[in-house]
This record gives sequence, structure tokens and C-alpha cells, in this order.
Amino acid sequence: MIDEIQKNLLREIADLHTIPEGAYNIRANGEKAARATTQNIDIVTKEDKQGIDIIVKPFTKNESVHIPVIISESGLKEVVYNDFHIGEGANVLIIAGCGIHNCGTQTAEHSGIHTFYIGKNANVRYVEKHYGDGDGTGDNVMNPTTEIYMEEGSRMEMETTQIKGINSTVRNTTAKLAAGANLVVKEKIMTHGNQLAETNFVVDLNGDGSGTNLISRSVAKDHSHQIFRSNIRGNAQCNGHTECDAIIMDEATVAAIPEITANSIDASLIHEAAIGKIAGEQIIKLMTLGLDEKEAEEQIISGFLK
Repeated sequence: MIDEIQKNLLREIADLHTIPEGAYNIRANGEKAARATTQNIDIVTKEDKQGIDIIVKPFTKNESVHIPVIISESGLKEVVYNDFHIGEGANVLIIAGCGIHNCGTQTAEHSGIHTFYIGKNANVRYVEKHYGDGDGTGDNVMNPTTEIYMEEGSRMEMETTQIKGINSTVRNTTAKLAAGANLVVKEKIMTHGNQLAETNFVVDLNGDGSGTNLISRSVAKDHSHQIFRSNIRGNAQCNGHTECDAIIMDEATVAAIPEITANSIDASLIHEAAIGKIAGEQIIKLMTLGLDEKEAEEQIISGFLK
């Protein structure tokens, strides 16, 4: 039975106000809380470790899978392995994410290891949001790992968001793309207090006509610390772009370390990185419209992370 605290976490991380349509698996405090499958999407509990296999049949069209994780027990630590098998020509939306409500003194931690096997000409949109709250003194920790294997002509768009309540996170993503495959990643992160956020991307463009676009937007406040690393390796005729833009405030620190490696004469790769404070003229302009300084900052940050 899902209580009100857990329902609020589901609203925050997956925009779920009721049980979703289609396939879903809701994990609460280390246990399966609810599950449904469809004719085209099966969800199977792993037998050798914690986690599930999500199996999408070939040529499945316009279906969705929700797999949120919620934790409301202080001191709970778990590692969960979820494998996604996306059949040839399928088109599917996957909504994941983890929410932690910690009212105790112990650390609550979730490490999700997600592996995607994306079939030929399949199309996947993957949305993942991390969120933490609670009035306890224990830390909220999330360490997501994502491994992506893309067959010929496949496409994946990955949207990840973390803007509140996570004390420490290390986010590792690796991808290997075959010919004609395309990967787009859009990351949004905001840290405050003494929080730490570290992002590591490694993408291998192995097939002719493959491409990737990695985009990170972040805001670092107070005494928080952020590290962004990306490495695109062009091993064929391919196109790759990595971009990191960060707003730095107060006494925070941000490190952006983009890397591109061309192992083929036909690889076309670009990297960009920019870190800076909010421009004074932006704040002044908004204040002339009736906002105070704090409201102006919040408006700018909201627009930047949209």
C-alpha cells in the first residue's frame, strides 16, 4: 500500500497522480509495490539480483513504461539492476526516476544500474528525475549508472533532471553506437548547500553515420560542488557535440572537462563549455519590471534550466 508521502514522491519524480496507463513497475522501500504489463511490454523480476527486465516487443508503437523508485525509510541503501530490451522498430517512452523522503539521521541511498539494448531502427525516449526531501539530518544519495548499446539506425533521447534535495550524486553514462544510430542527452542539475554532483559521459561512435549531442545545464549555489566530464570518441564517419553551460553563485565551485577524440579521419567532433555568474544587467532589467533581486535570480535560473 502506497502512503501519502510516497504518493507525493511519485508526483514529483514521474508526474503520477493516479496509477498510470500501460506498463509500470513501482518500487517502494526496496520492494515491488505495483506492476502491470501489456501485450507488447513485459516486466520480469530478476532471479539472481535486485531488479527487473523490461522487454519491449519489436515494432511496438507509442506505448509507455513507468518504473519509478521511492524511498521513505532513513538508512535504506539499495543497488538495483534494470535491463531494457527494446525490439527492432519499436517506439516507446520510458519514465523512470527516484525520490527519497528522509526524516531520519541515517543516509538513504539508491544506486540504479540501467542497461539499454536498443534494436535496429528503434526509438526510445527516456525521462529520469531525481528528487529528495524530508526534515531529517541524514543524507540523500543517488548514484545512477546507465549503459547504452544502440544498433543500426536506432535513436535515443535521454532527459535527466535533478534540482532538489540530493546531497551526493555520481552519474555515469556510457554508450556505444552502431551505424546510423543517434543519441541525444539533455541534463539539468541544480545543487545547493554542500551538495556534490558529478557527471561522467563516455560515448563511442562506432558506426558510419552515427551521432551524439550531449547537453548539460547546471546551477551551483552556496558551497556546493559540481564536476562535468564528457568524452566523445569518433571511431568512424560520425558527428559528435558536447556542451556544458553552468551558472555559478555564492561560494560554489564548478569544473567542466569536455574531451573529444577522433580515431577516424571522417569524425567531426565539437566541444563547448561555459561557466559564469548571472549578469548584473539581467537582474536589473527584471527588477525594473517589479521583481526584487531574489525573484529576478529565480526567474533567470528557471529559464536557464527549462
